[in-house]
Amino acid sequence: MDKYIKLFNTIKYLKTKQIYFRLFYFARARLRRLRGFRYQLVKESTPTTLTLNDSIVNHYSSCVDNTFTFLNLSKNFEKQIDWNYAEYGKLWTYNLTYFEYLKTKEDIQLIYDFIEKIESVKDGLEPFPISLRGINWIKFLTKFQIEDKKIDDSLYAQYYILQDNLEYHLLGNHLLENGFSLLFGAYYFQDEVLYTQAKEILQKELEEQILDDGAHFELSPMYHQIMLFRVLDCINLVQNNMFKNQELLDLLRKKASLMLGWLEVMTYNNGDIPLLNDSANGIAPTSRELFEYANRLQIGTTLHDLHNSGYRKVTKEQYECVIDVGNIGPDYIPGHAHSDTFNFVVHKNNQDFIVDTGLSTYETNERRTLERSTASHNTVEVNSKDQSEVWGGFRVANRAKIIALEENSNVIEATHDGYRKENVLHTRKWTFEDQKIIIEDYLNKPAKAIARVHFHPDILKDEIIDAIKSTHSIEFSTYKYAPEFNKLIDAICVEITFEKNLKVEIEI
Repeated sequence: MDKYIKLFNTIKYLKTKQIYFRLFYFARARLRRLRGFRYQLVKESTPTTLTLNDSIVNHYSSCVDNTFTFLNLSKNFEKQIDWNYAEYGKLWTYNLTYFEYLKTKEDIQLIYDFIEKIESVKDGLEPFPISLRGINWIKFLTKFQIEDKKIDDSLYAQYYILQDNLEYHLLGNHLLENGFSLLFGAYYFQDEVLYTQAKEILQKELEEQILDDGAHFELSPMYHQIMLFRVLDCINLVQNNMFKNQELLDLLRKKASLMLGWLEVMTYNNGDIPLLNDSANGIAPTSRELFEYANRLQIGTTLHDLHNSGYRKVTKEQYECVIDVGNIGPDYIPGHAHSDTFNFVVHKNNQDFIVDTGLSTYETNERRTLERSTASHNTVEVNSKDQSEVWGGFRVANRAKIIALEENSNVIEATHDGYRKENVLHTRKWTFEDQKIIIEDYLNKPAKAIARVHFHPDILKDEIIDAIKSTHSIEFSTYKYAPEFNKLIDAICVEITFEKNLKVEIEI
């Protein structure tokens, strides 16, 4: 029964459109299987020559002598490339078919190989990888001034597979990626159908997904960087090519400026981002690369105080602290959210000091569940429960809500109701001094509570002992810090058990 209650508490937040398209795509797939339906994999095309400024080169994906490396995992295909290779999980397979590793003109052979085997491709013909591959192929063909009918006709057919399977059942960044790619396809093939669909998606989704303070609404700094990169690439496309009178340019530039402003505030002085929610290093372009790209495109920055996103950043001479006093994200797509209300991270003298546990996998396994759990964040766990009920890799059932928030320049205090099943409300108060952060936790009734603080692997136990003070007993444990996918490093976590009130001082 608990399983069904959890499922109900998950799907009740979905939009009607998501439910409709989940049912529609499911029923359509069954009917098409009965009828033996197959997509056309070659479509007659008449592409145009595009003009594009240099974009950002992906340094994290590579292919050398048929050895593909991404997500810190490498695979050499000695005889032939298996475009369905699944030993490293679906995200690795997706990356294999994104083609972000195209670097030289000779890499065209990889595209030929994919086209020759396309009838057997599975995951790579899903809408999300088609979206990324379409952009990457078009940028590659444009950069090296390649005119190749075999590639063009295959790509055009893939765009119509995408157009028939837009991710309305997911929404969020997936649908936005569909829209970005359709815009590239529309410009490259001068296609009215693709353009109409791209325009509809981008106008609606950019207005909804980019919050007033500039944040991407899924509240992951990494995904924010990725979405900003796509917006910048679309600006590059639209302002350098006269199609449809560049009618989307103002919208794209406005959203890019807002997103740049949010990223500028959230980025640490040394250029790193806080690894909050589903965020990892080695995936998105860096903030510095994005700022430089925006400068080349002559896009300014619109700065706003952080508010809608729920994040706050306090900067002192010796440290920068980012805290989370917001809800977990859009109710209907919380797949990249963690159970981390009142989490906080600290950079000390431009280096990681207190960190989020991080992100190492998207596989639905124990590690994924652990990394999303309350226990893996710098907040309070009550009665061994999660504040927000994360499960199944990308799902959330009951979730914590902020019910009170007061703040000034040096004090922030908030209350959430994530433990309402335990009849417990959790209030946390941060006081920021020049060389000290004071954290006070209050529960409205006694409970078995544990406050945790996760330190970066470079921070030794003696330094932690000198830094953290509390009237309650402090215990030390080890945890696995995940700065990148498939990368785990031993580090120290402080655990403090209390029942109702707790005060912790962190010297910095």
